[in-house]
Amino acid sequence: MLVSKNPRPRASLGRVLDDLGATLLEIVHGDADRPGHVGGVVIHDPLEEPVLPQHALVLGVGLREPAEVVRLLRSLGGRGAAGLVLRAPVVVSGELAAAARESGVALLALTRGASWAQLAALLRSLLAEGDVGEPEARGGMPSGDLFALANAVAALLDAPVTIEDRSSRVLAFSGRQDEADPSRVETILGRQVPERYSRLLTERGVFRELYRSDRPVYVEPLPGPPLSLPRVAVAVRAGDEVLGSIWAAVREPLSEERTRALRDAAGVTALHMLRIRAGADVERRLRADLVSTALEGGVAAREALRRLGLADRPVVVLALAVREPEPGPGADADLATERQRLSDALALHLSAVHPRCAAALIGDVAYGLLPVSRDGDGEQRAVRIAADFLDRVGDRVRAVIGVGRVAQDVVELADARAGAVRALRVLRDGDGARRVARLADVHVETLVLELRDLAAARGDGPTGAVAELFAYDERHGARLVETLRAWLDTFGDVVAAAASVHVHPNTFRYRLRRLAEVGGLDLTDPEARFAAMIQLRVVAPPPRGPSVADRASAGRSHQTGVLGQHAAGVAGGRR
Repeated sequence: MLVSKNPRPRASLGRVLDDLGATLLEIVHGDADRPGHVGGVVIHDPLEEPVLPQHALVLGVGLREPAEVVRLLRSLGGRGAAGLVLRAPVVVSGELAAAARESGVALLALTRGASWAQLAALLRSLLAEGDVGEPEARGGMPSGDLFALANAVAALLDAPVTIEDRSSRVLAFSGRQDEADPSRVETILGRQVPERYSRLLTERGVFRELYRSDRPVYVEPLPGPPLSLPRVAVAVRAGDEVLGSIWAAVREPLSEERTRALRDAAGVTALHMLRIRAGADVERRLRADLVSTALEGGVAAREALRRLGLADRPVVVLALAVREPEPGPGADADLATERQRLSDALALHLSAVHPRCAAALIGDVAYGLLPVSRDGDGEQRAVRIAADFLDRVGDRVRAVIGVGRVAQDVVELADARAGAVRALRVLRDGDGARRVARLADVHVETLVLELRDLAAARGDGPTGAVAELFAYDERHGARLVETLRAWLDTFGDVVAAAASVHVHPNTFRYRLRRLAEVGGLDLTDPEARFAAMIQLRVVAPPPRGPSVADRASAGRSHQTGVLGQHAAGVAGGRR
């Protein structure tokens, strides 16, 4: 059963600027205190018609030309946007100021050194739409509002504060970060404590002491000018579980009163972090239910799409999976964590592309629903978006994405999902060279895999000449099937085929003549070649690797290759 949720209040533009402060954003023109909440974050795409939620904050990535900015401001004003963010420095000309004033859209600048991805992630954390049930108060603040909590702790300690998880990832931070040292600013911009500082803290035993004690830990400045201010940190616990920590950049040890205040703040922070974690779990389950219902295409699919904000829009289905690693201790748990992490990352990436995207992990596959225009090439756009996501994820994770056909309405959505899954299967079974594919790109490979499934279900095996070759190899320890497979795969190129199985071309030619005799196979007959290839691709066991003897033979052949080829009386490289 799907559970409805009461949305928590969203932040105003003034609240956004207060929380992110001069570290990331500054207002260039407009009224930050105008009433109304920020309804969402959208990245401007000059090639796509923007779909804006109410009072959207638009990220003008790559915008430089004043005329283009003026046109966008006027367009955003008609759509009720709250603000437009440009890369600093922003030169406000008379025309630009007039456009901002007439549109009512605030103009903001993103500081140098900060990336658009960092800003988008921070804004979405700050503007998180959902919570579980009613927005209860924890310590006098709405449950889960870590930014407000960080500012409250900073006021108690008179020092800039960060709230971090167990991996030193910044969950929220207070204002006044510019009063700290360069390492704190670097931490805020990257939303992660830099690795070199984490390593120094670990070597000095700071984390060990922090997680063993329930009292704040005073940390002397680390070597090097970037970390010039001391820190005071306290662990955030829920029972025996360490959830994270609070870090304050101070100029001297805390007084006893402020030490007590920081310990009390750690308890309140634990309640907020637990609430966020519970909310995230419920949000994931709700989103997974809606996405799963939509993809099934039954009677409830239309209502699920409506609740996802995707009703009456063409949609492309993306199917993301991790190519499974070698089995080992803890591999299953690590894989499950990796899948959930990638699913969350995909949801964040897609929401930056379009505010109404939806993504959820269902089983071992993360599905994304990407709205596209009716006029453009939705599949190609989805391929570009998927490739960009995998580029950002990097090569450490062996992830692949299948792209389905455009579903023009809810009736076509189940088929679109099936197409994405078919493409995904080819990529998962492949060698990793391709990471993204449409069904049209791998249609033949999907047919071969499905034929293989059918043959396995019916218990089919090789017959005729191919069966004779398998039997001969089994009796004599020969490699005639491997020879036939290599010859067919290289379109009859003997030199290339011999190299692929690590033998000399003369040895390969001998095996080729032998397999024709043993199997009674006419290699000049195209029908016979096609039948043999189908059997080898569909019903035959997987190929074996080259034997040690073959490798040794290939090594010796390098010494006499040209002479041996000439002695065999072979002209050219093909039979």
